[in-house]
Amino acid sequence: MILGYLHTAVAFAIVLGVLVSVHEYGHYIAARWCGVIIEVFSIGFGPALFQRRDQHGTLWKVAAIPLGGFVKMKGWADFGNVAGGDAEAGSFRGRSLGARALIVAAGPIANMILAFVLFTGLVATIGITTVEPVVSRVLPNTPAAAAGLKSGDHIVIIDGKSIRSFEAIREIVQSSGGKKLSVVIEDRTGLHHVILIPKVAVVGGKAIGEIGIVGADVSHRPVSLAAALFYGADQTWRVTGATIAGLWQLVTGHESVRHLGGPVRIAELSGQAASLGVAEFVSFIAILSVNLGLLNLVPIPVLDGGHLLFYAFEVVARRPLPRTVQEIGLMVGAALLASLILFVTWNELGIPSPIHIISGLRP
Repeated sequence: MILGYLHTAVAFAIVLGVLVSVHEYGHYIAARWCGVIIEVFSIGFGPALFQRRDQHGTLWKVAAIPLGGFVKMKGWADFGNVAGGDAEAGSFRGRSLGARALIVAAGPIANMILAFVLFTGLVATIGITTVEPVVSRVLPNTPAAAAGLKSGDHIVIIDGKSIRSFEAIREIVQSSGGKKLSVVIEDRTGLHHVILIPKVAVVGGKAIGEIGIVGADVSHRPVSLAAALFYGADQTWRVTGATIAGLWQLVTGHESVRHLGGPVRIAELSGQAASLGVAEFVSFIAILSVNLGLLNLVPIPVLDGGHLLFYAFEVVARRPLPRTVQEIGLMVGAALLASLILFVTWNELGIPSPIHIISGLRP
């Protein structure tokens, strides 16, 4: 058990270290390019475990609490100065509005680039991974079991459509609406025709068809570099779309915040992904990188999106938000973010809420 916890902790540290380093390095590169002096580049918070100062005067350090990181730029917290009004050379507040927006947006952009690079690198190295349209397991008391499907059956055709992957089966079944499907399967004795009537479950307000089969027969097909680049872009786009859809579900109330994953859940998934192999672990980092980039663009002060919201006001009003308003916004944003993290972590650990504890009710 101790080794299991250690394995999870190491995997989580690697995931968080890679994602935070790339995100903050995005800010760093953009700031340097715009002529801003970087005072500190830190991975983690708290006391420094390792640190050194480079020839540009930047203090690079790895801190004891590995739950984030930051880039401290000269003049970053000086709300009193506006672009062009800061006489001190190398100050963030002395840059143009466009330069400041670029520096802030560069962190999330770096996360998206990382995802693209990882997805592309994976497929260029091992090829496109395909789950073959073969039944690995049939779940009991399901339409597939009732129709007589068994392990090893190769699904060849569904409703006249040739099937080349397990994903194709999933797409047809999920969108079937419970209507019967004409299926041709191949086993050791030859081709057979069966009728499947998917069971319908409502997920996120949508009717999803299910037949109760599992596919685990994986193959790898080599591809060209051009195809790998296309695949990397496509996967990044798909994960981006899925993440935005998930966030929208939360905003519109169609999904509960209780389903959000916090540090505990991410640590668990990191350990599980690492146990499955290098390819799965790298894919997990890529997916999480997209999530981190998009979440940082949410317009909550403290996050990158909050700062971009301030700059959008500055574009429209042709003046920056008053210093007091910015400071209050940052404090409120920090409180909201801290509360959300605390709530998600509390929920993940299965701790009854204070209201239930006080009232003596069951959660």
